[in-house]
Amino acid sequence: MFPKRLSEGYQSFLDGRFQTESSRYQKLAEIGQSPEILIIGCCDSRVSPEAIFDAGPGEMFVVRNVANLVPPCDPDSESSYHGTSAAIEFAVNGLNVKHIVVLGHASCGGIRFFFDDATPLSKSDFIGKWMSQIEPVAKGMSPDTGDRQANLKRLELATVAHSLNNLMTFPSIRRRVEKGELELHGAYFGVATGVLFLRDPDTGEFKPCLESGITE
Repeated sequence: MFPKRLSEGYQSFLDGRFQTESSRYQKLAEIGQSPEILIIGCCDSRVSPEAIFDAGPGEMFVVRNVANLVPPCDPDSESSYHGTSAAIEFAVNGLNVKHIVVLGHASCGGIRFFFDDATPLSKSDFIGKWMSQIEPVAKGMSPDTGDRQANLKRLELATVAHSLNNLMTFPSIRRRVEKGELELHGAYFGVATGVLFLRDPDTGEFKPCLESGITE
């Protein structure tokens, strides 16, 4: 049976948001989508980009995977599927987005899985293979602080930077960035606090998006 929560949510959507934005949905159906922003986020249920940025339909093109990872451009590999890369390619070359945001977050289960060298959840170990991408990131970090939570956060932030670096391995992205036609941004969301941190591209430091006085 279809989950009751979804049926009730859909009914609420029909009675509320769809009614107030029906003309917008109609226009999107007729002319297609033209979002200027691509969000690459984690599939964690607590970190919905549409909710965090209060976005309406058609405003953002969203790609979500475990730990908001961007694999390096590898068009010659035929050994695996490239779902994230395909979505990025479509957003950049098909939709001509002007901004790409890699959105990391606190308490990331994928990062913790890698950090703890957790037991595979299945024989195929899809998560382990996927998260092995950040092994060089972990090895390149400064010495252990002795604080587990601090170490996890450092790895979460470093993973955002790693994905930004991998985006630049895509020729079409590098070309557009160098021409000033596309901007890349790193962000980090505090699940418990609601604070959004933005990465300074010059220093690599993450600072609060708004001067709210709240830190994590």
